[in-house]
Formats: sequence, structure tokens, C-alpha cells
Amino acid sequence: MNFIRPQFRKSTLLLSGIVLGSLLGLSSSFAHDIDVTGVARVFMDELDDKQYQLSIVDQQVPPLFNIERILPERCSGLAPGRFSYRFECEPKLNTEDSLSFPWPLEGLVLITQWSDGSNVSGFFPGDGSSIEVPMAEMKAGSASLANLSRRYLILGGEHILFGPDHLLFVLGLMLLLQGFWKIFKTITAFTVAHSITLAFAVLGIFPLPRAPIEVLIAVSIIFLAREIVIGQQGKTTLVHSKPWIVAFAFGLVHGFGFAGALGELGLSDADIPLALLFFNLGVEAGQVAFICSLLLLNFLITRFLYHLVPGIQRGLAYGLGGIASYWFLERIPMLFIV
Repeated sequence: MNFIRPQFRKSTLLLSGIVLGSLLGLSSSFAHDIDVTGVARVFMDELDDKQYQLSIVDQQVPPLFNIERILPERCSGLAPGRFSYRFECEPKLNTEDSLSFPWPLEGLVLITQWSDGSNVSGFFPGDGSSIEVPMAEMKAGSASLANLSRRYLILGGEHILFGPDHLLFVLGLMLLLQGFWKIFKTITAFTVAHSITLAFAVLGIFPLPRAPIEVLIAVSIIFLAREIVIGQQGKTTLVHSKPWIVAFAFGLVHGFGFAGALGELGLSDADIPLALLFFNLGVEAGQVAFICSLLLLNFLITRFLYHLVPGIQRGLAYGLGGIASYWFLERIPMLFIV
């Protein structure tokens, strides 16, 4: 027996009926059929901190005779209600969990209502025998503060160390500057700026589309490369005398770039502040590690290959400009994709 939500979700079912009817009507007008039965629709409600309720809309979906086989091991099924399956988990579902539905369908749409009032929906494709639904993508809460902190600290470090555009910008700043305090103030300005826009974007205060941000990041590296070459020719501009101004301005842009990685994972509202803090700390740790590596490399080259330093710096400046120009041309078409 399949179950339907107690409140019957009238508006949802009516909308689904209209959509299904339209698709079925269209299918008779085309040479191929549209399979509207290959995707299941499931509602999950968090009743309290430990109990949950699953409701299945589609009558053609196979019933869940043993609810526990789709749940994490620490969860157990409860007596089903008249129109739903119920279960409990101790501790409650978190980002480390997933539900595995034993259905040979094309996919599943899960609509979740958490106890804090938030609603999250997602589509999950099937592999022919089952459908895996990670709770992290449904903005479940964290398993623990330690787990959340570790996860986003590592994520932040990985994002900066495996993000070549951000690393090249930092490299450009290092080539542009001389003197510890000037480097310190400039990198600090860059850090403060991207921390501000990262927080704004993740919290939804001032979100921006990704395409123009990626283009502006490429432009920032081209600009730095130009200033490095000008400085090597003996000319100075405001960028050379007060580089922290430029670092702050472009840091605002790079912060929106960092936000893309954090936003794609999905976070419950309660976890956002802590995740944001540790993601940013991870970014800074990775950035510091990269800067220390550059300083060590510069020390070794200056000490043992000092006669090659001018040529190496000039080559790096042109290399930065060339790579960033390629990225700029590659990313420009993204601005026109709707």
C-alpha cells in the first residue's frame, strides 16, 4: 500500500496534476513519449528533534515494506500513520547521513520541511536499482560542531590551494611588493575584503551572479601583471605606493568567487555562521601556506640564483598576464548565457 500525505497537499497535487496533464497532452503531439512516471515525489517532515515522516505522492512507486532499509543504521521505523511512514533517529539526521530508496526509477524529487520552518527541495537521479539522497544537499544540520568546523576548515584550505586564479592573484601581489610591512598590509587588506563579500554572499545580503565575478577575477590578475611590468620598467603608479587599496578593491571581487564553493554545498541556517568562520579560516591558512612557500622560494633563488632574479620576475609577470588573458577570453561568453 502506498501512502499520501495527511493534509493531501491540495495545492501541490493540483499543480502536479496540471503539469502532468500538460505533459501527457504534449506527448501525443511529438514522435517520442515523455516519461512522467519515472521520477518519484516524496515529502519528508521533521516532526521534532528525533522523529520524521515520509509521504509518497505517486501511486506507481513501489511501497517501502521495510522503512529501516532506507535509513542510517542508528535510525528505526515507527508505527506508520494512516497516510505516511514514520521513523526516528538518535541523534537526529545530519549532513553525514543519506537515505537510499530501493527504486529502479530515473530519479526522485524530495521536498523537506525542517522543524525550524525551512523548506528545501532537490532532485536526485537513480542508478537503475536505487536512489541515494545525501542529507547534506537537503541542508540538514551538522553532526557536531567539531565535525562542521573540521569539514569547512579543510574545504576552505582546499579551495584556495586548488583555486589557481586566487593563487595567481596572491603571486601577483608578492611580485609587485617589496618589504615585509607593505606585504603584510596589502595581504591583510585583501583578506579583510574577501571576508566581507564572502559573508555577504553566503548570508544572501548581497549575492551576485557567478559569470561576471569570474570575468572580473581574470581582469584583476591582468591588471596586476601590467603593474608588475610597469614597475620593472622603473615607472610607479598609485598601485605601487598604496597597493592595499587595489588589494582591497579586488579582494571584494574574489570574496564572491569564494562564496560559490560554500553556497553549492547547502547549509542549514543554524550552521551558516560557524561554517562561514571556519571556511574563511581555511582559506586564510591555505593563503598563508602559499605565501610562506613563495617567500622560501624567493629566498633560495635570491641566495643561489640571484643573477636570474630579474628574468624570472619578468617571465612570471608575462606568464600571469597571458594566463589571465586566456581566462578572460574563455569566460566572456558566460556573460551571455542565460
